[in-house]
Amino acid sequence: MWLIARRSFAESWTRLAATLLAAVFSIGLIAGALQFTLRAQEAVSGSDASEYSRADVLVQGGSADPDDPYSPPDGRVALGAVAGRPGVAAVAGDAMVPVTASGPDGKPILPPAGAGTTLRPWTPDGRLNPYHLESGRAPAADGEVAVTRHVARAGRLDVGDTLKVLLPKQSRDMKIVGVVTVQGHGSVASGDLVLAPPGTVAQAAGLPAGTWQSVWVKASGPASELRAALARDLGKDLTVRSAADVRHAQSAELEGAGGAIGGAIGMISSVAVFVGLFVVANTFGTLVRQRTRRLALLSAIGATPRQIRRLIRFEALVLGAVASAGGTALGYPVSALLTHLFAEDGFDISAADAQFGWIALAVPAAAGILVTQLAARRAARRAANISPMGALRDASTETVGRRWPRVLGALAVFAAAWIFFGGVFGIRYEEPPGPERTAGTCVMTLLGCMTTVAALAVLAPFFVGPLGGLVGRVGTAVSGEAGRLARATITRSPRRVSSAASSLMLGVALVSSTAMIVLSVDARFDTAGKEVMRADHAVAATGMNSNGQAPLPRDAAGKAAAVPGVTAAAALTMSEVKLVSPPPRPPSPDEAPEPVYLTVTGADQRALPAVLKLGGRLPRLGDGQIALTSTVMKGQKIKKGRRIVVRGPGGRVALTVAAAYHDPSHLFADQALVSQATMDRLDPAAAAQVVLVRGGAERDLSRAFADAPGLKVLDRAGYVRTASGAMTKGMSVIYGFIGMALVLALFGMATTVSMNVGDRTREFGLLGAVGATAAQIRLIVRWEAATVVLLGSLLGLGTALGTVTLLHVATGSSFLAPNAPWWLFALVMTGATAATFATSALPARRAVAIASPTH
Repeated sequence: MWLIARRSFAESWTRLAATLLAAVFSIGLIAGALQFTLRAQEAVSGSDASEYSRADVLVQGGSADPDDPYSPPDGRVALGAVAGRPGVAAVAGDAMVPVTASGPDGKPILPPAGAGTTLRPWTPDGRLNPYHLESGRAPAADGEVAVTRHVARAGRLDVGDTLKVLLPKQSRDMKIVGVVTVQGHGSVASGDLVLAPPGTVAQAAGLPAGTWQSVWVKASGPASELRAALARDLGKDLTVRSAADVRHAQSAELEGAGGAIGGAIGMISSVAVFVGLFVVANTFGTLVRQRTRRLALLSAIGATPRQIRRLIRFEALVLGAVASAGGTALGYPVSALLTHLFAEDGFDISAADAQFGWIALAVPAAAGILVTQLAARRAARRAANISPMGALRDASTETVGRRWPRVLGALAVFAAAWIFFGGVFGIRYEEPPGPERTAGTCVMTLLGCMTTVAALAVLAPFFVGPLGGLVGRVGTAVSGEAGRLARATITRSPRRVSSAASSLMLGVALVSSTAMIVLSVDARFDTAGKEVMRADHAVAATGMNSNGQAPLPRDAAGKAAAVPGVTAAAALTMSEVKLVSPPPRPPSPDEAPEPVYLTVTGADQRALPAVLKLGGRLPRLGDGQIALTSTVMKGQKIKKGRRIVVRGPGGRVALTVAAAYHDPSHLFADQALVSQATMDRLDPAAAAQVVLVRGGAERDLSRAFADAPGLKVLDRAGYVRTASGAMTKGMSVIYGFIGMALVLALFGMATTVSMNVGDRTREFGLLGAVGATAAQIRLIVRWEAATVVLLGSLLGLGTALGTVTLLHVATGSSFLAPNAPWWLFALVMTGATAATFATSALPARRAVAIASPTH
């Protein structure tokens, strides 16, 4: 059998090479998706370096959010109240000021993996200082900073360069005098650090002299005894925590965030994995089916069914092993491309290196071998059981006896799809209205639709007969005898046509469903955004950070209001607060409740009606009042007039719910709205996201902000596009996945078409011998390609329409409406036709060469 296998490889090397390339690209896409997922997870959870690594005890002013280890405390602590106490060896003040760092070109420097950038004081005492200078020196004067290594590398900065730092209320140019690492890492668990002299940080945080948000303490004895003593002596107005506990909490938070990010990206990657597995199974199954006659001949000369099965499985093993090795290597450049696309959307995972662990290497390799073995199993069983006489018939011809197993298999796959569709009802029952329920519903619906695509691929041969007959009748009317012959070959061999149409169906479904979703979302954003936004202009940052649009200085509104012709200017500031009272309801009596966070928008209430038109009866909010969207009020069972307590960076604040409103665009005030005075109490450091301007000329506004790089004056339509783009960040990497999956699906279709033509050498030679011309042979191949286009496009477009319709019904969202424009269907059909005929051009020439008398 070894000699037979070797000869089989030698005689069928062209088909094997085509199948091998399809398998390599498929495994490469699977490996790249897995590598990208692992790298993103490592970027989030891998940097567990902590600035508290040398501290033993932390004394925090007031209290801190127990559910967020990175939140600043809401009070103040005097440094002198801690220094000099028994057991205290050293102290250092600390404050956290969120900032945005930019290079000389004004482009924001993205912190690693969705984290943040904070301004922190340089710690002069070596017993508490965790920062190791890689180059330069410590900052000593106002305007000097040292930065963590990731800032320097991501911004391509070095000692002596200028760093633009956007503080909550102003923007400053600071000189980099040092580059540091923390415990050997280029960033810390909370993200990037910009280290300045203590006085600079205290002024930026608005702290009175001698007070800090927290104090780092070095113990001269056991840290636990010092913590207990300080907690006893300092009173209830301060929080005393072990630095080790804080570090452990940060590590746990990172681990959980890494798992969540990995899971989210894994769901996106599942599309690529599905396409890769589909193409491998389809191409290898086609390869084995085409060798039915040869395998039956081996049976006729004495080979046992077991030997034939072993032969096919051995070939599948060799093919799978080679494809796995090449695909795993190809996965690294694929992952690098996806990493670059992700960074373009404001999520930088370049801090994590490429992964070479056993998961990154073994899983794609095992997937390649497993899929080829599964694809070969059924074909090997059929080939081993076929008789030599039965092999003389066309191996692709469907018989009645083989149809019922296909129908039962498709029904089993449909039943598996309902496992995911059934999960939609569970999510809608358990989750309150909100982004979490919408996201979960979409994921389960998409998984169910992908499974349905596999079922349609199993049933595809049943559609070939009717569609082939239709195409054949058209072909007969147009091309005469060539059309009649094409109809006969199509209807006689439905599996041959359906194998190519299945790959096309997958590509059309991917492109069409993505296009429908994107067009629907963009159209809804555009319509609703223009309805809500009354302002004529918007001043916004052109760059992106990990939270979306880069912020603006809060004095930008005053600068815009001073421009001649401007009648109203309002800065929208945003911050995230935690709902403390009423407490969130647990999902079940046995589970702990999940904390509820709200995105709060602050705005000048006098200027707000002139720049925004929000739904509902929204009064002018005073200090201590808050308006909530109807979705939030329904989900948390809050009624108008109720007193609630929220916790922001400024501490706990009691607010009265003054009104319910609705922002149909979800771009300006998506969950809660307060006055600017209330926002100053919730988050004194809240940065402005945009300045909305009524009146004035765009040229005058641009001149007023000419000295602020990275800012741009936009009209209404321009800002709606910019804001919606920030809301839908992450689309570049999704487009990358879809694009590579589409190329792979088309390559799989081309491989299948080419192998089908190569399998018909005897047929085309016979047609040439009885007088068929080269033009007629080409027409036969092209009419078969037309059937592939019709079947693949109809099934793909139907799948796409069904997917978007199910998403709309399941979520109830107006942003996911199945209202595709007519030109999309025409464009998809044209693209599918062009791709199919382009991939069939070379096989058509081969068919003509086979049928020529000189062949």
